[in-house]
This record gives sequence, structure tokens and C-alpha cells, in this order.
Amino acid sequence: MTTASLRRRLPLPLSQAVPPLEDDDLLAEILLRLPPLPSSLPRASAVCTRWRGLLSDPAFHRRFRTHHHRRSTPPLIGFIELTNAVEGITFHPALDGPDRLPRGRFNLKTDGLGVRVRILGCRHGLGLLFVRVPCQLLVWDLVAGALHRLDVPPEFKLHYHPLDDPISGAVLRAADHFQVVLVGSSCKQQSRRALACVYSSETGAWGDLISTPFPSKATIFDHEPAVLAGDCLHWQILTASRNIILEFDLNTRSLAVTSLSKHMLTRQHYGVIRAEGGRTGFIFVSGFTAQLWRRDTDCDSWVRGRTIQLDKLLPPDSRKEHPSMVGYAEESNAVFFETVAGVFMLHLESLQLKRLSEANSIRCHHPFELVYTPAIHDGAKVVRHWQLTRWSQITQYMKRLFS
Repeated sequence: MTTASLRRRLPLPLSQAVPPLEDDDLLAEILLRLPPLPSSLPRASAVCTRWRGLLSDPAFHRRFRTHHHRRSTPPLIGFIELTNAVEGITFHPALDGPDRLPRGRFNLKTDGLGVRVRILGCRHGLGLLFVRVPCQLLVWDLVAGALHRLDVPPEFKLHYHPLDDPISGAVLRAADHFQVVLVGSSCKQQSRRALACVYSSETGAWGDLISTPFPSKATIFDHEPAVLAGDCLHWQILTASRNIILEFDLNTRSLAVTSLSKHMLTRQHYGVIRAEGGRTGFIFVSGFTAQLWRRDTDCDSWVRGRTIQLDKLLPPDSRKEHPSMVGYAEESNAVFFETVAGVFMLHLESLQLKRLSEANSIRCHHPFELVYTPAIHDGAKVVRHWQLTRWSQITQYMKRLFS
């Protein structure tokens, strides 16, 4: 071994070693572990020019999103709702400062898109819209602002009826492409069937039609979005005599109609949630009592879980009337309750409660959960927006204090 090769193998003396924060690769690994909140990267970019250059790189933003998508829960940024035909779809923020985004940050004008636009769901930063005329689907990338139009398969157009046989669906992002799962039902009462079909942007085509027997007087509840629990999408089904759900297995590409236990039918409000381990669960709310259930796949039965006394968690001014369950966020595993004192978010695991609005001005049907990385200049606007909002709140408080 030559002297030169031996010198190359020996480690550098401590006096010549590169400090950790001077190594770009090591610094990037450290910054990747910042919290997945909108203000994290813009605030870190203010440290110095070198950090700003690294954090401004779109490639780093992609790594940041991928890192947290695999390792952490994306934050609940806010909600989207269809306000009216003039305002279109509006974004309502849910985070506190300095991560609170301005209201209307992700808006979509619906005039010109078609007649009677309806939101079917929002997942992985994508919104799924149904346009009744001309019977199309729109996949909306909220951050990029891009719209993708999809024609509804002929089998769904043939059976579609807004009341008896509505169309619903869900959108999922997979790497650089997306999938749309469309569900509906046939209008033949004698041999009625639930229908499903999957669209992939990777192939640009709809797959084969999937069906399963469906109760004759059942209707897919299209006013609530599907819930992804485990590897299945779930829709609530409305019937006169019993509560059932429609399940689509993403792995086997199969449909199934599942009945709930007779012991689960005494509650007023119910919804599909994620139980322990990501399994399918349910929440039933009656008065101020919320009862959780989970499915035991080993014996194909339902198991009663935790009972939550909402009156012990909600503030006194919200207990004048029973709360109404108005939404659910999958990734955060949080349920939204509307009360006379405003809208509250309850995390089902920690039982932490947060007031989202003083008045009932937020519809929580379509939560927007995403690791959002604004461009550095946009991020500075977010921080500045929080500073101005905070200063305005302080000013109003001082005026009330001395008035």
C-alpha cells in the first residue's frame, strides 16, 4: 500500500473535519426533520442565505413531503366547501398561527365548469368533484391548481338518478399519478346491484366494471365523503330498516355490502372512522355520549370500544343543546361536532378538543390534510399574514380593555 493511498484512507484530523452544519448533505437530513407545518421551511430559510438556497430547492420540497408522508401524520390545514355558484369552492383554514393559511388560499371558481357541481371528497391534496351536467368528474389539485376532466363511464350514466341512484366516489394519490374510485347502483329494483369502477391517470382509462348485490330500497349517501380505513373505502348506505355500509377493497378490487350489528343501531348519528391499527371502526353519537366500535376481522364481528362523554369535554357554553357530528378527518382521526357555541374538533386517541370557530360558519365535510410546503416567498406571506392577524387581535383586545 502506497503512502498516498494510506493517507486517503485515514480520517481527517478533528481540526480539518467539516462541521456538521457546513456539510450540505448532513444539513439537508437535519432540515428534513422539521415539523410538517406550512411555516417550518419559510421560517428556517430566514436563518441565512445558505439555508434559504437549500430550502428553496423544489427537489428538497419533494423529499420533505415524501419523508413526512411515510413517517408522520399530515396536519389538518383546513376545509374546502362549495359556498355557492358565485363564490365557488372556498378554503377555510384550521391551523393556528404562524401556520394558519389565509382564507381562500385554495379557491376554485365553479362557474363555467358545468351545472350543479358537488364535492365528493378531498384526499392527498386532491379534490374530487362531480358535475351533474354534463355528467363528468373533476380531479382538482388544490396546490398546483390543475383540473383533470373525466367522463363518467356509460354504465353509470345509464343508471344515474340524483335521488334514487346517486353517484359518489373517492380520489387517491399514488406516487406521480392518481386513482378515482367511482361507485353507484343500478336502477333495476328486482336485481339491483352496486357498481364500481376505477380510473388510473397512469393508463388514462377506466377499468372493468365491478358489481355486487345491493338492497332494493337502499341509497348511497353521497352527502358524506368516503372514509379510507385499512385498505378499503367505505360509504354509508341509507335504508329504511337497517344500517349498512358499502366497502371497496383497493387490493382485491371487489365490492361488498356489510351490515352493522343490531346492538349498533340505537344511536342517532353514526359514521365510519379508523379504529386501532387502521382497521374499520364506527362512532355512534346519542345526546352527549359517543360510543366507538371496531371490526374484529378474525371472527368477522363488531367489538364495542371506548365510550366518550362529550359533556365532560365540551365547554359549558356548548352544552345547551346536543352536539351534531358534521365531519371526520382520516389522517388526524378527529371528529367534528357542531354546537350552539361553534364547531369543535375532537381527536379520538388523545381526546384533545379544539374550537375551530365561534359560530357555526365552517362545514367540516371535506377536511384538507396535507404536508404543504409553500414556496419560500409564499411562506413569508403566510408568516406575515399571521403577524398582521395577531397584531390586529391584540389591537382589538386593547380597545375593548380600555373602552
